[in-house]
Amino acid sequence: MRALIAIPLLVILVLFALSNTEPVRIGFWPTDLAVQLPLAVAVLAGMGLAFLVGALFTWVTALGQRRRAHRAEAQVRALGAQVETLKARLAQTAAPSLPPPP
Repeated sequence: MRALIAIPLLVILVLFALSNTEPVRIGFWPTDLAVQLPLAVAVLAGMGLAFLVGALFTWVTALGQRRRAHRAEAQVRALGAQVETLKARLAQTAAPSLPPPP
């Protein structure tokens, strides 16, 4: 199933890279540093960087949700243990109050 999606995307990326080989000059503003790269490399590198930044933002956002979920799971475990101890205590107190069978 993944191959049905991955193979056409890879073909498109390869065709894009082969079609856009003209060199472009990429300058970094505060400095005089400049790099000359093929257009396809510059575009694909920019897309890869944007993907990584988006993944980082998503991961950081999910950290808070995961932390809350772990706290809630711990609280559920603690409350479950408390329910079990209360059930055991109730069974101990309820058993002696029954009259003995004749």
